[in-house]
Amino acid sequence: MMKPNSYFIIIMTICPICWILRWTNICFELWPSFGILLIVASLLGR
Repeated sequence: MMKPNSYFIIIMTICPICWILRWTNICFELWPSFGILLIVASLLGR
C-alpha cells in the first residue's frame, strides 16, 4: 500500500505537467491566428 504522502507527491507532479500541456496546446492553437494578423498588418502597412 502507498502512503497518502506519496499520493500527494504524485498529484503535485502530474498536475503541473497537465497545466503545461494545456497551455502549450492553447498557445499552438493561437499562434497561427497571430501570425495571420501580423501578415495582414504588414501587408496593410505597406
